[in-house]
Amino acid sequence: MSDEAGVEDRPNLDPDVGADRDNRRRAALYVSPFLALGLADVLLLLWWGINPLWGFMILPPILFCSVLAYLAFSTDFLDDRT
Repeated sequence: MSDEAGVEDRPNLDPDVGADRDNRRRAALYVSPFLALGLADVLLLLWWGINPLWGFMILPPILFCSVLAYLAFSTDFLDDRT
């Protein structure tokens, strides 16, 4: 029996693993209200009876800004900007 047999049974003690999950959760929490407001705006425009092209024309910028904000928050891009 070798000493390496128990290596796989040890818990992962890497502190970055838990931090990545927390960053992604925090990013989703921060971005979700803006994404919800943007989608509600698209639905409101469609409900008003405006041409659907106008409603879906504002959808790509809303999604792009939401994804960009999610990436900025989840990668801690803004932490060094003080």
